[in-house]
Amino acid sequence: MDDPIQSPYELFFQALSLIPIRHYLYALFLLWTIFFYNFLEFHFLGDTFLHYFKSRVNLIFHPDSPLYHGVVSRCRILHGRYVATPWLASPHLQTCFLNFNGLPPVFSYTRQLFRASDGGTIALDWLTNSDVFYGDLHNQKEITKEDTTPIAVVVPGLTSDSSSAYLKHLAYNTAKSGWNVVISNHRGLGGVSVTSDRFYNAGWTEDIRVVIGYLQQEYPWAPLFAIGTSIGANILVKYLGEEGEKTPLRGAVAICSPWDLLIGDRFICRTLKQKLYDKALTIGLQGYAQLHEPQYTRLANWEGIKKSRSIRDFDNHATCHVGKFETVDTYYRKSSSTQYVGNVAVPLLCISALDDPLCTKEAIPWEECRANKNIVLATTNHGGHLAFFEGLTASSLWWVRATNEFLGALSCSSHMHLQEVQESKSSESGRQDQPSINQGPYINTAEDGLVVAVNYEQNTSTTTPSEEPTQLLNQTGPQHKDTVTKRSFNKLCRQTKGSIWLVGYIGVVTGFPLVGMLINYLFRKKQRLTPSNF
Repeated sequence: MDDPIQSPYELFFQALSLIPIRHYLYALFLLWTIFFYNFLEFHFLGDTFLHYFKSRVNLIFHPDSPLYHGVVSRCRILHGRYVATPWLASPHLQTCFLNFNGLPPVFSYTRQLFRASDGGTIALDWLTNSDVFYGDLHNQKEITKEDTTPIAVVVPGLTSDSSSAYLKHLAYNTAKSGWNVVISNHRGLGGVSVTSDRFYNAGWTEDIRVVIGYLQQEYPWAPLFAIGTSIGANILVKYLGEEGEKTPLRGAVAICSPWDLLIGDRFICRTLKQKLYDKALTIGLQGYAQLHEPQYTRLANWEGIKKSRSIRDFDNHATCHVGKFETVDTYYRKSSSTQYVGNVAVPLLCISALDDPLCTKEAIPWEECRANKNIVLATTNHGGHLAFFEGLTASSLWWVRATNEFLGALSCSSHMHLQEVQESKSSESGRQDQPSINQGPYINTAEDGLVVAVNYEQNTSTTTPSEEPTQLLNQTGPQHKDTVTKRSFNKLCRQTKGSIWLVGYIGVVTGFPLVGMLINYLFRKKQRLTPSNF
């Protein structure tokens, strides 16, 4: 008797039952790996096989830009490639690793407290060149008024302060490069209480304006530069656009700016991954509001703040009330730095990663940056948000090295922005009604956190430097050039003692040919007599 004909499906399932279970586990693991690779946007395979094509830094600039041809063209890092750390080859892993660890250098800041005329407190955390160069990170020395060392003013990102890992990387490496660094913490951050009814926001430029004005008066011989990160980059670019030629800054760098807050608001709630970031940042903002609950309870909708599920909700219940904005979209529109890009009059380097999970590439003002001769925009395919880890050990951040190289090249060039004396006078007279700041006590912060300082000793009299140092700072005459040259040479001798003998040898060879020939002859004779040559 013939066997009944079996259904094809029965034959199929019978065949499947013959496959060992471990093979199914292998297949499941492979599918999960592919999903995980795509979900977290890993790119180490692309880095491995397409290293030459996908890792180059893309530079956007005006064809006639003096900034590019005179400064950026000499920057090797910006003309090279960025390759992420292999085990962090994902924008999400880079961003998370930076916030949870980041491997920052260990040191302590010197804190300087200021109080604005509206009663608000600004905490400035200093790390000087001498602190790092001489390895004395626990006995900081004050900067003298005649110091000519360039000062880099850093504007942190949203809910970030000087203890953040990326800011420690930036401060330490910039100070190690020969600069003095000061991080201007936002109001209410860095362990300092909010002492007025004003809070910072994405478009609040008054604090950075008053800090820069103070530093210009306090250290008239020190060139001022600024570095903004994330929301701080948006604030910095907006400030530069508002000030135009009036700013005393010689140059600036904007890292991972959100540019257009309206576009960023639409982007951050688009997919599940972005919503997770939105929720995480909202929790951070709620924590910030909780630290200053008395003020927010009186000035904003406290119940709405506690129930916020997104940044937009927080801005609706908190920022709009405190900042007197009609709607959230009005706040985003007025605070976006994109509309100020065309007015930037100082050399500005902008760095952004195209895979930034927080600040989308859709908001980057490509054409506006290309149209402004004072701006160079550098973009990389990877890097995450403020991360850009590189090397097998992820011990350094690429954007920090690129920033230091750019500022070093700019500070040695003739393309720095110089504020005219007349404009400086008019800007000072025009800002008499704006908040002024008084110097407070210095506090050495500990390595494991910042010290809360709430007691202030306000000076009854303020000292305003004469206009003469400002005029001398902007002079280009022979006497001033000689002074700057002597100080620069003395600084070179102090930092590179080993190279002084080389400089002297070159001078002897070029200035006294006969002596140089004799020295060369003696050196060659000595080399012939060494045992290694026998």
